[in-house]
Amino acid sequence: MKKILIVEDHIDIRKLLKMTLEFDDFEIHEAATGDAGWVLAQELQPDIVLLDVMMPGTLNGLDVCRRIKSAPGMRHTKVIMLTARVQSDDRAAGFAAGADDYLMKPFSTLQVLETIYRMEAAQ
Repeated sequence: MKKILIVEDHIDIRKLLKMTLEFDDFEIHEAATGDAGWVLAQELQPDIVLLDVMMPGTLNGLDVCRRIKSAPGMRHTKVIMLTARVQSDDRAAGFAAGADDYLMKPFSTLQVLETIYRMEAAQ
């Protein structure tokens, strides 16, 4: 069973993602801030992280992504950025931080699932 960590400060988006993923064989965890997301990522070592960029706290999504990608125990972890930051510079910053994919809000749940399935197939 794949572990997925959703790190998103908007509860409605977290709920939507969780409801979408519950119909498949995923172990789902949630965090509302970058700081909490980083703590959970270290503890869980998830297969996939759905990560917002702009969040309250000391760590934003780019910070969390960089930490995940530099942690030896999480080299396998795929990071999908989910963000309203849609400029090409923002997208470039996401990939520079180590993101495996970058989905812009508003996104469709089908788009998120397709991205997850593509990453699973590539592993």
